[in-house]
Amino acid sequence: MPEKNVIIEFKNVSKIYKLKRKDKKVSKGEKKQYFYALKRISFEIPKGSIVGVLGTNGSGKSTLSTLLAGISSPDEGEIYINGEQALIAINTGLNGQLTGLENIELKGALLGLSKSRIREIIDGVVEFAEIGDFLYQPVKKYSSGMKSRLGFSINLCLNPDIIIVDEALSVGDKAFAQKCIKKMEELKKEGKTIIFISHSLLQVRNFCNTALWLEGGQLKEYGEINTVCDHYAAYVDEYNALPEKEKAKIRDTKFKERVIVSKKTGMFDFFRK
Repeated sequence: MPEKNVIIEFKNVSKIYKLKRKDKKVSKGEKKQYFYALKRISFEIPKGSIVGVLGTNGSGKSTLSTLLAGISSPDEGEIYINGEQALIAINTGLNGQLTGLENIELKGALLGLSKSRIREIIDGVVEFAEIGDFLYQPVKKYSSGMKSRLGFSINLCLNPDIIIVDEALSVGDKAFAQKCIKKMEELKKEGKTIIFISHSLLQVRNFCNTALWLEGGQLKEYGEINTVCDHYAAYVDEYNALPEKEKAKIRDTKFKERVIVSKKTGMFDFFRK
């Protein structure tokens, strides 16, 4: 078990997916391919930390967020979460067929909340989200920005111990994004643990005190915010300066390093030799 002050711990955690063939035809005895979305990563997050998660596209950031939120389980390793967590991401946890109001009521019911507590959450969401009469419209009719507003507001009003924000501020208007940052600053002062996944290096630098850098499904660096951000920025600048052929070669190499081929039908028999 982790130390008392540690609210999140990953121990050699991997998430593995089976790769689908383009033609969907698999002959008898043909080798199966598996892909490491995350590969044997380990870290500890103390309670009250504000951790910025960095990484280029396809590095495993969203996979990490679903593991942290308990939406998916690891295929290798162990995860310890000491607190109630909520994932704030576009579309995540929202039923498109239901109205905004019905989504709030459903979320509360699934958590076993009383009717009075759900009423409080509804009032809080209405005040914070500022989506007006769209609260009574099916979520499938919402823009990406409105979905982000609703999802953000619901999870903030639930008051979880751990808040995981996965690119939820990348859509919608800047005024609402600033409102969310201001609210998260208040939660930071309250001692909440926040995992902030963003492509905005400036937002990560300004808001977080620690950074976790994923690259190619592996943990590249984890530590003091400015140190990790400087290293990540230098890496991105160096990559962007390369010719397109070199970039494609690097992407291809990274992909191949994450793929494992097996003839066995049991994935775990193969991975746990």
